[in-house]
Amino acid sequence: MTGTMYDDAFLSRLEAGLRAALPRWGLSDACELRLLTISENATFRARDPLSGRDVVFRVHRPGYHTRAEIESELAWLTALGAENLVATLTPVAQADGSLIADLDDGGTVRHAVAFGLIAGKEPDEADDLARWYRELGAVNARLHAHARGWQRPEGFVRKRWDYEAMLGEVRLWGDWCAGPGLDAEGLAVLERTSEVLRGILDEYGTGEDRFGLVHADMRLANLLVDGDTLSVIDFDDCGFSWYLYDFAAAVSFSEHEPYIPQLQAAWVEGYRSVAPLSDDDCAMLPIFVMLRRMLLTAWIASHAETPTAQALGEGYTHGTVALARTFLARYDADDFAAGRAAS
Repeated sequence: MTGTMYDDAFLSRLEAGLRAALPRWGLSDACELRLLTISENATFRARDPLSGRDVVFRVHRPGYHTRAEIESELAWLTALGAENLVATLTPVAQADGSLIADLDDGGTVRHAVAFGLIAGKEPDEADDLARWYRELGAVNARLHAHARGWQRPEGFVRKRWDYEAMLGEVRLWGDWCAGPGLDAEGLAVLERTSEVLRGILDEYGTGEDRFGLVHADMRLANLLVDGDTLSVIDFDDCGFSWYLYDFAAAVSFSEHEPYIPQLQAAWVEGYRSVAPLSDDDCAMLPIFVMLRRMLLTAWIASHAETPTAQALGEGYTHGTVALARTFLARYDADDFAAGRAAS
């Protein structure tokens, strides 16, 4: 594995730290540990041949989420599990009842959490994606209804994914201006796109009917299909944003594909099978897709050491500029209502 951070020595160190902590969850030294994914965090599967238990561990990247933020994510997952609203991971407590362990990584503290294993595989383009996006729309509608009505526990805190956090002054995932391979002409296109996005989103607003607690990362890698069941995993990026942003996150890294309108139609159909969704709201979906695309361009720039960023590279930035040109041709007008009427 290449990169300045995610090399073999780094992964071996992470695994050793996690293995030393396994007894806290009642797992034996005979556990088999296997790395599943690595991006913001490292995800491992542990299988204990002595007890037959299977557990999924997430070792957090330091400096991204606070302990309080992780506790808040787990509180939401626990509430969703108690109400059986969505098929998802269930947090697994340590022997002392706590859900978060601190691992020492050469003087750096990394938080680790455990979840029960659920069956399924990631859907791919060979599957009937429209079918699963229809189901995903229904899942999103149930999640959003729960988020609106759930009494969050005291001290609940998650990041706010608004324009400022994504493309504005805060830039939680880095600077989109630093996208690999971005030239002066492309930069000008993205600068104008960010201005247009800001204006449209300011007009749309953040009222309680459209902005609240969302998953914020329901891309294919975070979906599992098992028979007729669609499970949603990895609530690590959950936070406060526009409800419709969940669709944009669901097409992450595929925003340029010609089948996206078909997936959008399926998602809307599924959503409307559970809850109302106005045509005016639906007209905002391409806006959020463009917003997400620019956010991911920033993420790739600021996470160059990750396998995902290395695989996508400059091509993703060039694709972002191409999408932005199409976006501006449709939405760069003084009267956004005219743009919606043309949709």
